[in-house]
Amino acid sequence: MVFSSLLFLFLFLPAVLLLYFVSPWRIKNFVLFATSLVFYAWGEPVYIAIMLLSTVTDYSFGLALSNPKRSSLQRKWIVVASVVVNLTLLGYFKYADFLINNVNALLGTQIPLTELALPIGISFYTFQSMSYIIDVYRGTAKAQRNWIDFGTFVALFPQLVAGPIVQYSTIAEQLRHRTVNIELFAEGVRRFIIGLAKKVLLANNIGLLWNTISSTGADTMPALTAWLGIIAFAFQIYFDFSGYSDMAIGLGMMFGFRFNENFNRPYTAQSITDFWRRWHISLSTWFRDYVYIPLGGNRKGPWIQLRNIMIVWLLTGIWHGASWNFLLWGLYFGVVLVFEKWFGLKLLQRMPAWVRHVYALLLILIGWVFFAFDDLGNMGTYFAAMFGANDQPLWNNETLYLLYTNAILLVLLVLASLPKRKLKENRSTRPVLQLGWHALLFFMSVAYLVDATFNPFLYFRF
Repeated sequence: MVFSSLLFLFLFLPAVLLLYFVSPWRIKNFVLFATSLVFYAWGEPVYIAIMLLSTVTDYSFGLALSNPKRSSLQRKWIVVASVVVNLTLLGYFKYADFLINNVNALLGTQIPLTELALPIGISFYTFQSMSYIIDVYRGTAKAQRNWIDFGTFVALFPQLVAGPIVQYSTIAEQLRHRTVNIELFAEGVRRFIIGLAKKVLLANNIGLLWNTISSTGADTMPALTAWLGIIAFAFQIYFDFSGYSDMAIGLGMMFGFRFNENFNRPYTAQSITDFWRRWHISLSTWFRDYVYIPLGGNRKGPWIQLRNIMIVWLLTGIWHGASWNFLLWGLYFGVVLVFEKWFGLKLLQRMPAWVRHVYALLLILIGWVFFAFDDLGNMGTYFAAMFGANDQPLWNNETLYLLYTNAILLVLLVLASLPKRKLKENRSTRPVLQLGWHALLFFMSVAYLVDATFNPFLYFRF
């Protein structure tokens, strides 16, 4: 079940909201936990056992850490055991066939593949569960003794399958004490509708352009068509994922939770360092807090810092998928970030703002080519098309046709990527205008979904 589906919008969500608000406080978390299990089981009835295993395991490890009689060494081994269990589950389901394929190719063996489907959201809830154990170990959070409350943290359906990644220390107090007033609920509805419109009206439509271009042979593709294609992919993945994050944050508000932001206008960045402060903030923060800083961060000299950056970005790449292109994607951004750390940012500071912006956008678009193609041969061919190395003209009639038919959509996407400008309007008419605007967006989104055959969520595969 996805948020941008009629089933979720008109059946599941209204039923959960009604059940939640008529329930007494003492069972509200149970309601959220039970309905979250239903939400997950709707698409993955078998793999719900994997999520419950991870939940029970880390709940038990958390209780073990809270025992004051544990020695420092015992506490460290509990954390190690938790990390091993979680990463083993993640590794088996996400990376086993990748490793088998590469071993077979390298050694000529014929080890059979597991051919297991990837449990939805396993990369997200595994990281959340590990954050709990590490926070308890560090003393930044107390062990959760109520199993239902802990299960609610792991399984909470608004951010279960595609984030944002919620660190336990940021939500621990909200599990026990939270309130929903009319203002917060209304803001949640508004945020949800904005995210739904991003996903349905923007991401889905520009995704059709990317599908059209990427399905064309890149060996005969003009350079401008190739650039138009990767620009379309860049907009699709941004509005797909940021739209989902907006919906998740909005749903959280409806139930009294306040999740951290996951995006901050990333395509306005003026360096790659700036971009990664704005894109998928919860993932960048997780790797910073639980990998980069524990490895020493930038405190042990430039060479250790370089090592730490490359480790983090190779892990970031492989976290996104079991494929060589994701490793290359992580390596690419790791190298660029090292360049910027050492002297690139100093050079950029001397440049005009528009030069810094163009620099960032070019490197971001190149990075999306690594991300978009899991076949390295197709990736190389697409790069060749982008840089005119396939003996094709700069553009052709099809390029002009695609630009003409998508011009309005592209303008809307650019405008939606820019910072918001506050409009001066009469205070008495502002609520009416906002209500009308959001009602229109919701109506248009639902109208699209009624006939929609193209409604993917890109980040579900991670």
